[in-house]
Amino acid sequence: MSKTKKVVLAYSGGLDTSIILKWLEDEYQCEVVTFTADIGQGEEVEPARKKAEDMGIKEIYIEDLREEFARDFVFPMFRANAIYEGEYLLGTSIARPLISKRLVEIAKETGADTISHGATGKGNDQVRFELGAYALNPEIKIIAPWREWDLLSREKLMDYAETHDIPVDFAKQGKKSPYSMDANLLHISYEGDILEDPWNEPEDDMWRWTVSPEQAPDEPTYIELTYEKGDIVAIDGEAMSPATVMEHLNKVAGANGIGRDDIVENRYVGMKSRGCYETPAGTVMLKGHRAMESLTLDREAMHLKDELMPRYAKLIYNGYWWSPEREMLQAAIDKSQEHVNGTVRLKLYKGNVYVAGRKSESDSLFDESIATFEDDAGAYDQKDAAGFIKLNALRLKIGNRNRS
Repeated sequence: MSKTKKVVLAYSGGLDTSIILKWLEDEYQCEVVTFTADIGQGEEVEPARKKAEDMGIKEIYIEDLREEFARDFVFPMFRANAIYEGEYLLGTSIARPLISKRLVEIAKETGADTISHGATGKGNDQVRFELGAYALNPEIKIIAPWREWDLLSREKLMDYAETHDIPVDFAKQGKKSPYSMDANLLHISYEGDILEDPWNEPEDDMWRWTVSPEQAPDEPTYIELTYEKGDIVAIDGEAMSPATVMEHLNKVAGANGIGRDDIVENRYVGMKSRGCYETPAGTVMLKGHRAMESLTLDREAMHLKDELMPRYAKLIYNGYWWSPEREMLQAAIDKSQEHVNGTVRLKLYKGNVYVAGRKSESDSLFDESIATFEDDAGAYDQKDAAGFIKLNALRLKIGNRNRS
């Protein structure tokens, strides 16, 4: 066991991290600094301060990171239309680089040489936290209690808390959701309990942010998203910050039953995992952004982006946000967004998002005089298509002649 004097702990104030706090003090004889981030999980973070104080913690960091999270992490990711394995909008994955960044920064500010997190040894989050931390501070030390201790069940955790007089609301713990949940501005995830069998359908009362499509309004909701350089800057003509955009879309889309997903995904650590996700804002953002790009982005630039996207999404999923290859891809993606400006009108109806219109006053590449099925007044000479087809067919004809 390496010697450490001070540890910065990613601390929620819940059962797991409260036990980790005490365990770190006992096992490592170290001082603990707690860091609690508000990234839009929808729960008060200030109670974590009182819990940390009750456990004797002197240095407590409580930070509202919603705008930074949306502006510097979620929005850049959506410029790429990133989606992992065709379904997952990377809601958990994209939150980890910011938390790693602040853990490392707080360690420097407080003179700590070690950070700690509550991710298990079976999941992706341990990889994401630690790859991010090492990328930002190669000398940082990391303690991952779930890879060290034997408290591998909720019953053992509760017994430990009771034995060590850790202030946990046992009545509340007994009424906890049976699912393991993680939430932020972009999504809320559900794992565990009946979801561990991929055949089981999630119970409808599991979902927190969305109504079921069956219970959604019978009338559609229309919204207009205004884009500047690939980012939403206004909704229905009202200017909004990135975090406000996401908060607004979560409410509107959730009320229309939009954003539920049930996925079996391939974890980076090697196993398959079944998870359910609510991503109301992200579902709308992806649809709107692709619609805006369809009008304003050059064909080959769009196709190249689509080819690069799976690699970009995998980098984020696997924890390589701070890698040179992700930053290189981001520079190319951001360059492509210079003319992605305009407005998209969307129709939200019973779990679906439909594009109802798109326009760009300055950057549209759609030319009605060329695309029309009516008389185009010579804007496009259809006879030119014959030579185009012959040239592109040449290699096919030659190849078939040689094989026949």
